[in-house]
Amino acid sequence: MKASRIAAATVAAGSAVLALSVPAFAHVTVQPEGTAAKGGYAVVDVKVPNERDDASTTKVEISLPADHPIASVMPQPVPGWKATVTKSKLDKPLTMHGEKIDEAVSKVTWTADGKGIEPGFFQKFPLSLGALPENTDQLVFKALQTYSDKEVVRWIEVPQEGQDEPENPAPVLKLAAAEDEHDSASAANATDKAGTTEKTAAADSGDDTDTTARVLGVAGIVIGIAGVAYGVFAGRRRTAA
Repeated sequence: MKASRIAAATVAAGSAVLALSVPAFAHVTVQPEGTAAKGGYAVVDVKVPNERDDASTTKVEISLPADHPIASVMPQPVPGWKATVTKSKLDKPLTMHGEKIDEAVSKVTWTADGKGIEPGFFQKFPLSLGALPENTDQLVFKALQTYSDKEVVRWIEVPQEGQDEPENPAPVLKLAAAEDEHDSASAANATDKAGTTEKTAAADSGDDTDTTARVLGVAGIVIGIAGVAYGVFAGRRRTAA
């Protein structure tokens, strides 16, 4: 009886842990393909899993951060889905490639042409973004997920550092540090100097080799002359004898 109770309790505990852990892997997320660096351009994937067993995801809406507007936002075509880009006027114009931009993409909506994301599957929606802001470490993208039964899940709760994750967290994109041009220039200069040093060392080595060869050549000539002189002298001595 005790063994049965322990087994039953273990199964119940395992089921509870599984039930609590599954939603953590089923959130809508924004993940970079490679590195999303401050001030640069990046391709990110809006990853949307289906959390329902009896309905499909038929529409996904992703809102871009209004506090850090991004001038260039381009969705990649996804088979079976229609993408719609919504732009809004900016309170403060942006400067991009020397031109002022007074509007930016505020929302991208994907609508399924067919069944959408069926139970047990997920879908990635790639976006090209740039230029990424330089004055923040992360971007928050709020998302709405609509199911075929008209249910709407709002992934809009902003996670707070030091607090438990909210039930419906908004997707967050972490930004990497921008590449330091000064460091890049220093690295390039160091490489050039290293190359110059190697060339100088090679040249010096070549000069040393030439000098050594010349010394050996002169020494060989001197030894050869001495040998000839010795041979002539020895021959005369034999003739005189």
